Amino acid sequence: MKNLKTIFLVVAALVLVAAPVMAAALSADEIVERANKASYYVGKDGRAEVKMTITDSSGSTRNREFVILRKNLDGGDQKFYVYFKEPADVYKMAYLVWKNVGKADDRWLWLPALNLKKRIAPGDKRTSFAGSDFFYEDVSGRGTDEDSHELLEETAEQYVIKNVPKSPDEVEFAWFKVAIDKKSFLPVKAEYYDRNGELYREVEALKVETIQGYPTVTVAEARDLKANSSTRNEFSAVTYDIGLNERIFTERFLRRPPREIR
Repeated sequence: MKNLKTIFLVVAALVLVAAPVMAAALSADEIVERANKASYYVGKDGRAEVKMTITDSSGSTRNREFVILRKNLDGGDQKFYVYFKEPADVYKMAYLVWKNVGKADDRWLWLPALNLKKRIAPGDKRTSFAGSDFFYEDVSGRGTDEDSHELLEETAEQYVIKNVPKSPDEVEFAWFKVAIDKKSFLPVKAEYYDRNGELYREVEALKVETIQGYPTVTVAEARDLKANSSTRNEFSAVTYDIGLNERIFTERFLRRPPREIR
C-alpha cells in the first residue's frame, strides 16, 4: 500500500510538471491598454507622410497631403505635429497636439490664410479633421480612461471590445466596439453606434506592414455611413526612433515648420 501511494505521488508530480503553463486571460482594460500602445506609442518617436483622399456621396474626391511627427514623453504623455503640404487651400496649415494622460489634451490649429492660431476646445475633438471623415481625436487617439471596456467576444484571431463613454454628453456616440488583432494588438476595425443603436461610423485598418520590426497601419479608412462619405489615409516614408527634439512641438513652429517635415 505504501509503495502504491509513493507511485501515485510520483505520477501526480510528473503530470504537474508536464502540464502546460496556461497564460492568464487578459482583462478588457488590459487589452485596450495594449492596443493603445501598439497604435500610438511605437518606438520613442515617429514620422510619416500621409496622402488623404476624401470621397463625398456623389463620388467626387479631394486630396490632402501632410506630414505627421510624434514624440513620446514620460508618463504616457505625447506630442504630435501635423503640417499640410497640399493642396493650395490647406498649404502651410499646421496642427499641434499635447496629449495629457488623465486630463484634457491641448490642441492648436494654425490657419495661414487667416493668419490665425486657433485653440481647439476639448469639446471639438470629435469634429472633422481638415474636412475629412477622420476626427481631431483620431490623430492622437482617445484616452483609454474615457470609456468603460467590456470584452464582447474572443476568437482565435481577435478580441472584440465594447467601449461606453464615461461622460456621454461630451461625445456624439452612445458606444463603440473595436476588433483588435490578437497577434499585433492593432485595432483593425471600430464601429460607432448612436443613441438609437444604429451604426453610423466606421474606422478600419485596410493594410498593415512591418516597419523596423513594428506592425504598422499603412492604409486606414474612416466612413460616415449617414453622409455616405469616406476618407482614406495612405502612410508612406514611415520611420521610428529618429531622435525628434521636443522643441519642434511648440506653438512657435505652427507658423514656421521645422526642417523635420521636409
